[in-house]
Amino acid sequence: MHTIFDEVDYGPLAQLLGKWIGTKGIDKAPDSDAQDDLNEYTDELTFSLAGPAENAEEQELVALRYHHLVRKNENGLTFHDQIGHWIYEPSTGLVMHSLTIPRGVCVFAGGTYDDCDGIATFRVSAEIGSDSYGIIQSPFMLEKARTTSFRMTMKVKGNTLSYKEVTMLRIYGKDFTHSDQSTLHKVSYDLD
Repeated sequence: MHTIFDEVDYGPLAQLLGKWIGTKGIDKAPDSDAQDDLNEYTDELTFSLAGPAENAEEQELVALRYHHLVRKNENGLTFHDQIGHWIYEPSTGLVMHSLTIPRGVCVFAGGTYDDCDGIATFRVSAEIGSDSYGIIQSPFMLEKARTTSFRMTMKVKGNTLSYKEVTMLRIYGKDFTHSDQSTLHKVSYDLD
């Protein structure tokens, strides 16, 4: 696998580059009674080069920018639009994932990468109140739909990418496990 672009080695992030499309996603979210509401969705996930970064002349990082757009199958309307970065620290193998959604929630998750039998697996997590990998949210979300934890596993094999995200919420006075999962296929290798 080619990992060097513009003289920067992106390591395991390189295999994410391009545009991915999925047509069979499943979203399990709470309805107004905090009961399971299942929605099928299509999603587009685009990764592009963000470049290297250096912190205090000690830490070397590489990053990809991404955009994740999710539409309900029933009506084609966008119900999730997410942007952020995937970041890799070559010296430690640490993987970091930042994401922002326009509901007033930001997550900075950290974790691991491994490759076994040709399947690359990225695992990241964040907890509310963590000093390192945490969750920030607006006052409204803290009061009405507090996100308490986030974890994601993303697997890549060739031109297939699958993920599962599990977000713990405190909503409608109850604890709720919100999950999203999908399998996508690479349709473009564009880097910008």
